[in-house]
Amino acid sequence: QVLLVESGGGLVQAGGSLRLSCVASGIIFSSNAMGWYRQAPGKQRELVAVINSAGGTNYEDSVKGRFTLSRDNAKNTVYLQMNSLKPEDTAVYYCNVNYNFYVYWGQGTQVTVSS
Repeated sequence: QVLLVESGGGLVQAGGSLRLSCVASGIIFSSNAMGWYRQAPGKQRELVAVINSAGGTNYEDSVKGRFTLSRDNAKNTVYLQMNSLKPEDTAVYYCNVNYNFYVYWGQGTQVTVSS
């Protein structure tokens, strides 16, 4: 059974920082790319960042230079460090993995940035 559990969300003022974590179980973690998505109210879910099995990363343009995605294979965990947060970063953030031809999602963690 594949399970993704996110944590680390919360309320922060603009310019602040948060670190999100996603712990994965039921997969061969080190062999899989992992992604973070977000969904703001009334908007479609969008890709924020992805990290491949070798640690290479790609970011959505609006978060480049502010967000950093990393992984710890020993802990089956990916981390999304979010700095210089803006009100437009407010959303529910979801962890994601494609595994055995199926897409798995975590339950999401709310990030709210006040102006």
